[in-house]
Amino acid sequence: GVAGCCAKTTTAPLDRVKILLQAHNHHYKHLGVFSTLCAVPKKEGYLGLYKGNGAMMIRIFPYGAIQFMAFDQYKKVVIKKQLGISGHVHRLMAGSMAGITAVVCTYPLDMVRVRLAFQVKGEHKYMGIIHAFKMIYTKEGGFSGFYRGLMPTVVGMAPYAGFSFFTFGTLKSIGLAQAPNLLGRPSLDNPDVLVLKTHVNLLCGGIAGAIAQTISYPLDVTRRRMQLGAVLPDSEKCLTMVQTLKYVYQQHGIRRGLYRGLSLNYIRCIPSQAVAFTTYELMKQFLHLN
Repeated sequence: GVAGCCAKTTTAPLDRVKILLQAHNHHYKHLGVFSTLCAVPKKEGYLGLYKGNGAMMIRIFPYGAIQFMAFDQYKKVVIKKQLGISGHVHRLMAGSMAGITAVVCTYPLDMVRVRLAFQVKGEHKYMGIIHAFKMIYTKEGGFSGFYRGLMPTVVGMAPYAGFSFFTFGTLKSIGLAQAPNLLGRPSLDNPDVLVLKTHVNLLCGGIAGAIAQTISYPLDVTRRRMQLGAVLPDSEKCLTMVQTLKYVYQQHGIRRGLYRGLSLNYIRCIPSQAVAFTTYELMKQFLHLN
């Protein structure tokens, strides 16, 4: 939970800009990544960069906690089943299942956070987290309204979380096996256990984030469009996952549609994943879990 909160707070301004660009907010759609980063504080003040971050923190603590805990549990189950596959594939499977579990458990909070982050000062439809929950529930079909865009999220999360945990775990095990003295150090809580040095941890986490994002990004764009739903003028064309993917591709193409905001996502995701994995490893030592 702490790992998730640290990671997301580090990159919250980039997250807000990503949502504004992905769904072509009419105030900022003519701007690029860096010009939007400059324009938001001018239009909405510096706190505008953190709009929706309260809902993000409420979501990300249980999300991070469930994801990391589920990964460890699924890995044990997969290894116990003796499926005749290598340890690297164990990580891929366990990471995918952990990501899906965390997403399904915390999805309504993500929905509310996206709606709040998409709002621009002076055009508020939702007054806060509780008001957004009430409005979505009453106006968008009860509980099903909170799960708009769940399918592309689950389909996208499987490769994202899977490749994220897989890449980090593989780099960690190879690094400690090949160059233990150069890359590793004894764990603070258990000298018998070798862990990566902090700067190496950050590097491995960043590489993991970059690879995972590239693979799953078009589904992230699809999810955001579906989550924003009635807020967007073209919402009736984005009702299903396939429909949304086709619509974005036809209207905006690959680079300006399906991969719009990807450069920002690298800037956002690489430090986010680096901080998440590093904080997780440090918290394990702090709480004597090695």
